[in-house]
Amino acid sequence: MAKKQYAFYPGCSSQKGASASNYITSFGVMCEKLDIQLNEIPDWNCCGASIGYGEGGELPRMVLNARNLAIAEKDLPGQDIVSGCPACWLGLREAVDRLHEHDRLKTETNEALKEVNLTYKGGSKARHMTEVLIEDIGYAGIKAPVVKPLDGLKVAGYVGCQANRPYGIAGESFENPLYLDKMIEAVGAEAVPYEQKAACCGGALAFSEPEKAQAQIRQIVEAAYDNAADLIVTPCPLCQANVEIYQAEINKKHGTKLNMPVLYYSQLITVAYGGSVKEAGLNGQVIRAAKLDKIAGG
Repeated sequence: MAKKQYAFYPGCSSQKGASASNYITSFGVMCEKLDIQLNEIPDWNCCGASIGYGEGGELPRMVLNARNLAIAEKDLPGQDIVSGCPACWLGLREAVDRLHEHDRLKTETNEALKEVNLTYKGGSKARHMTEVLIEDIGYAGIKAPVVKPLDGLKVAGYVGCQANRPYGIAGESFENPLYLDKMIEAVGAEAVPYEQKAACCGGALAFSEPEKAQAQIRQIVEAAYDNAADLIVTPCPLCQANVEIYQAEINKKHGTKLNMPVLYYSQLITVAYGGSVKEAGLNGQVIRAAKLDKIAGG
């Protein structure tokens, strides 16, 4: 079967040694089993993420993302641009939409891109990896390669905010998106009811206003415990990092005993497809998912 090919934008947090490197590790087995080939965009640059919405203005943010789009158009023509990070996807998707709608902004963006001998033509489509799985593979397709059904594993599907607004997945509710629950169920696990699935983890407030961010994180984790979840899964590197890492600090400040594993959906899928602890990147977790490690053979 011919592989489905996509221009892949990894994003900064997924680089070797970065906070989400285990996310990309788990993509390997998952994509191989689904006949997906991710072709990394050469010489890509940072999308600007949250800081891109600061005082630098709209044009610099557009140029940062348009450069990646233009390289993909030139070197990987005809391939949709796919990212695993909602912040990166948001930046790319916004640039596609804004530059399509506003000729002057597109002209100014291309004036800047002339400095690096690039032109953004506007033929790109920016997608999140979950869109590819749902729309191009389908839930039955996700289920098909499962060799280790995750029976008995209870999972809280935490979509977060940037993967949900302003774009989200076509046809899904912003208040109660169900696609992550369906992906969890496709690999044999139980998606528990979870009222915090579209809540914000606090994002960059974890640095500027830690008390506020940690209050939100505590709610996210405690809701998972309230619904008897064994672990939380998310499609967002920032959500994963915040919700996992700050549990220890919350425990220290408030005398709680939070110890909830927080993983990526791709790690769950990789284990169900027969991937090892290492192949799923489970050995990179701060809080180990003991039940999933056992299924993976770790």
